[in-house]
Amino acid sequence: MNVIKGVLKEELKNSLRMKRGYESAIKKLPKGTIVFRLIREHKYYYLVSKKKGKLLYKYKGKLSNEEIRKYEMAKKQRAKYTKMLNQVKNQIKFLRKSLRGKESA
Repeated sequence: MNVIKGVLKEELKNSLRMKRGYESAIKKLPKGTIVFRLIREHKYYYLVSKKKGKLLYKYKGKLSNEEIRKYEMAKKQRAKYTKMLNQVKNQIKFLRKSLRGKESA
């Protein structure tokens, strides 16, 4: 039984390390997403993010296609990391419950 607990503890350490990695990767990405408004047939871009439950629009002006792609890739990366973070959080929760369980003699 000690071998199994040792493996679970090691897996918990790895999961916690992965969680920190995903959280730091998410923090490095630009917050929010790019939206545009069409005014007199010109596109003007804004960075939209949330702060304390409110939407904030930060004017970015006219952006090049490269900059727009950069924000779109960041949005996809953030979604990917958030999904993996949720999975690892569930795994941590499961491992902690398993390690807390009582041993049967």
